[in-house]
Amino acid sequence: MKLIGSLCAVVFCSFLAFCKPTQEKKDRVHHAKELSNQPHDDGNHQYDHEAFLGKEEAKTFDQLTPEESKERLGKIAERIDRDKDGFIIHEELKDWIKHTQNRYIYENVERHWRDYDSNNDDKVSWEEYKNTTYGYNMDEDLHDAEDKHSYKKMLARDERRFKKADKDGDMIATREEFTAFLHPEEFDYMKDLVVTETIEDMDKNGDGFVQLEEYIGDLYTPESGEPEPDWVKTEREQFKEFRDMNKDGKMDRNEISHWILPGEYDPVEAESKHLIYESDTNRDGNLSKEEILKNYTMFVGSTITDYGHLMIQHDEM
Repeated sequence: MKLIGSLCAVVFCSFLAFCKPTQEKKDRVHHAKELSNQPHDDGNHQYDHEAFLGKEEAKTFDQLTPEESKERLGKIAERIDRDKDGFIIHEELKDWIKHTQNRYIYENVERHWRDYDSNNDDKVSWEEYKNTTYGYNMDEDLHDAEDKHSYKKMLARDERRFKKADKDGDMIATREEFTAFLHPEEFDYMKDLVVTETIEDMDKNGDGFVQLEEYIGDLYTPESGEPEPDWVKTEREQFKEFRDMNKDGKMDRNEISHWILPGEYDPVEAESKHLIYESDTNRDGNLSKEEILKNYTMFVGSTITDYGHLMIQHDEM
């Protein structure tokens, strides 16, 4: 029926990437994203504004009067306080910042939600996703044995990921669960599966490890007769010196996890602690709505703070 035409962009692009030779370096490492390109210093809170609100929303606040900014900030503070106990703890603030930084992901899911939610119950079941993505009669639609094998392999992989994302095990995804399904690297409880999928992509001989040549082959496929680029030679050295930590000539599951999910500096964690430290006037380790509004220029801009930011830029010229 409509298998090829209706195959969703995420799966189809993954399939093309799997089949297409990679002439340029592929980056499998999931780095922590910067919260803002602005300098993070005491004299300029633009970094904090963009971290707390997201870049585009921060621009909107810069056009508001101080009164309008504080009014909107007060409503945001009430939303962040999920348990409605009157206090915003570190984890609540951290989750808010992470959500604002991943807003583009949620907006992308929202744009495609109706394509999958065929019965309009505000959830996406596995059957809805499968039928929309792969069609109702895959065996009839695909006649080529190789194509059929590839799509069945992709279907099994998608079903496993859907089950992992579906926390309550009913095979019906909420928006949050569906977002975890489409973007597993952004969710802690999905990261073990990210490692599994990476091994499956790279482990061509099926031994459960990634050998040096499998590692290089995932990054680069040479054209006939062309010399190996310098960056590939560097990657060979990186594998031997840093990726293969126990020096047994291959990467195991722990080494792959250490490579693609490095336990590096977490800017969301740091920013949450920073905002609490700077605004927690009674030093109880939490923030009240009143404390946030008292120090509102740390969290949001306004026409006044935006003017001050412009003056700082002018003075630096």
